[in-house]
Amino acid sequence: PVEVETNGTLAPGPELAGLVARWNVSPKLANSGVAADLREVPGALAALSALGSDGRAAFKFVATGLDDLDEIAALVDRHHLAPVWVMPEGTTSGAVLAGTRALADPVLARGWNLTTRLHVLVWGDERGR
Repeated sequence: PVEVETNGTLAPGPELAGLVARWNVSPKLANSGVAADLREVPGALAALSALGSDGRAAFKFVATGLDDLDEIAALVDRHHLAPVWVMPEGTTSGAVLAGTRALADPVLARGWNLTTRLHVLVWGDERGR
């Protein structure tokens, strides 16, 4: 099976969509510094959201803090995104753990999923691992 990770700005065509078993969609938030019109493409998110309805897509957001949760909620509501996963930003194990602890209860209270950055916890900010 093929799995694709995307920022959700390009809609997959039907042929490609049929070949992919799982779509990991990670739309950028304002914290990324990417302009809003470049990071939120409604048609692409609609196409990917439709794939989520049959369990082939999940939507993951990197949060720098609690303030990002309202932006995530707006995107989720506007584009009917599900399931939702939230991951703390961080390049050190200490930052990832602190972010996970800060986000855990508010993320779970919204009915979303929480994940961590296992690669950072294991290898830090080392590239190529």
